[in-house]
Amino acid sequence: MPKKIDPAVKERALRMVSEHRGEYSSLTACCNQVGRRLGLGKETVRRWAVQADIDAGARPGVSTEESAEIKRLKAESRRLTEDLEIMRRASIFFASVPE
Repeated sequence: MPKKIDPAVKERALRMVSEHRGEYSSLTACCNQVGRRLGLGKETVRRWAVQADIDAGARPGVSTEESAEIKRLKAESRRLTEDLEIMRRASIFFASVPE
């Protein structure tokens, strides 16, 4: 189970990446150093930085808001599909019951 990281630490990491990004040859190298300083995994920091770029419109991809909306719509679709199946089975049951 992944550990919960304090949002303030995440904000600090992203701020450090944005401030020092130009000093490194790649985003991964920058995230590696920021991760070491804050006691975080380099891949965690790199994924945060990539998602921040997507959210800012600097990189193509699915934004955090779009991702949340997709998740909500999938859950709603699943629930409606289950409701439809219940109604289908009920109509078959009631159609076969003699009056």
